[in-house]
Amino acid sequence: MAFDWHGGTITRDTPVSNDYRNTRKVRRFMTEQCGVDFRFDRPFMAWIRSGAPRTMGDVVDEWLRRNGAQA
Repeated sequence: MAFDWHGGTITRDTPVSNDYRNTRKVRRFMTEQCGVDFRFDRPFMAWIRSGAPRTMGDVVDEWLRRNGAQA
């Protein structure tokens, strides 16, 4: 069953699959985890949607790595 990106509870353990969507809830989660400077950009979105198995924790850690922040 596909994860509900609009209503489901997003945690660092939430798997990112082919049904991934950039919802307000995802943006809120990412801002909480990464800080107010969080932004999506095309290269980062391509990385998320590459099909490699990952979790939302991996997504947070990658954004922090790309933006020079401490995880």
